Amino acid sequence: MDSVAIIIPARYASSRFPGKPLADILGKPMIQHVYEKAASVKGASVVVATDDERILSVVNSFGGKGVMTSSTHASGTDRLVEVMSKIDADLYINLQGDEPLVRPEDLELLISAMTADKLIEVGTLYHSISAHQAKDPNTVKVVTSHSGRACYFSRSPIPFIRDKEVQTDYKQHIGVYAYRKSILERYAQLDESSIEIAEQLEQLRLLDSDIDIHAFEVMETGPGVDTPEDLEKVIAILKGQSLALDSTKSLLSSINLVITDVDGVLTDGGIYYDKNGECIKRFHVRDGLGIKFLQQAGVKVAVLSGRDSQSLRKRISDLGIDIFLLGIKNKEVACKEIIQRANTTKVNTVYIGDDTIDLPAFISCGVAVAVADAPEYVKVKCDLVLETKGGFGALRELADKILIEQGNSKLIEDSSTFLKIHANITQ
Repeated sequence: MDSVAIIIPARYASSRFPGKPLADILGKPMIQHVYEKAASVKGASVVVATDDERILSVVNSFGGKGVMTSSTHASGTDRLVEVMSKIDADLYINLQGDEPLVRPEDLELLISAMTADKLIEVGTLYHSISAHQAKDPNTVKVVTSHSGRACYFSRSPIPFIRDKEVQTDYKQHIGVYAYRKSILERYAQLDESSIEIAEQLEQLRLLDSDIDIHAFEVMETGPGVDTPEDLEKVIAILKGQSLALDSTKSLLSSINLVITDVDGVLTDGGIYYDKNGECIKRFHVRDGLGIKFLQQAGVKVAVLSGRDSQSLRKRISDLGIDIFLLGIKNKEVACKEIIQRANTTKVNTVYIGDDTIDLPAFISCGVAVAVADAPEYVKVKCDLVLETKGGFGALRELADKILIEQGNSKLIEDSSTFLKIHANITQ
């Protein structure tokens, strides 16, 4: 049986959160939470590797084991190499000191996989994420082969989807590593890689040196702590509080342009004819109010449709929408034009649609939203699926979410404010 040492690098000097390892979480310093999780892994010894006496003192105070290391290390792996000379083991696990929600069973899975296959030199973990999460450069993505070997790590969404009809799974890398002693002995001699410098990801040094990294899938993990805001999330999770709205908040908090389809979103998708054979549409009053509230809050609304009619133009005029493109065949290009006209960016734009014809528009916008009655193959392409059907207030539901997440809930929650706006608008 391989001997295992779990090393927890812990720096005091963090640019975004100084003293982070000592941050209080429900009466214990964060480093203690991480240490206790690691200590529950069967057969593993645990050591905190730090460059600060304050952290070492706290570790000693709760009965943990810690060692002092140099303050000049560029990465946690470099610190691990130094510890290796003081702690002997066959396998070394690098567990960051800002992961208080780490699951011991994930560490045990990694150790078991490395123990079972002696040919694996470096192991790590990942879990699946949404297409929206993959756009975050702070979320490191990994692409793996059929055998589980890591092909590449990146801050960009990988793989890049060239054909908009192709679906893919995105994988978030979890920064826990298992190294064989022989690899750590070589690590200090490896040249810094150009791709490592470009991406600021130390694991790319290994790939560039032809050292394979195998990645193993686990369930979605809780957040690590990079900022004080992250700490609040962790505390809430440990208290059993729901963070269900966090994903929506991250989606909508920076939106300043909403592009909406017409048929199946602003209308119920039905086609009605008057006695003269003129096609008329059924719009919903709540959607009109939602658009007005967004405009009041400074969020622009634009209309994009493959059809054009006098009734549609009258509705657009009544709502005071001045950015629209009608009779459009290529929605991907049209969305780009609208974003430029609105003087904003892709990441600040949301598109709401209902069917396959809207898929090209999803590509051009930072957030893709589907109405409740959209086909399943459209919903899976979206970052957010609404609870309301198209033509029955779906855009109002989206508008309310945006207003709430951007701190403008008074527009819809305060009756006097609501009435003032409502009195001066066409629904």
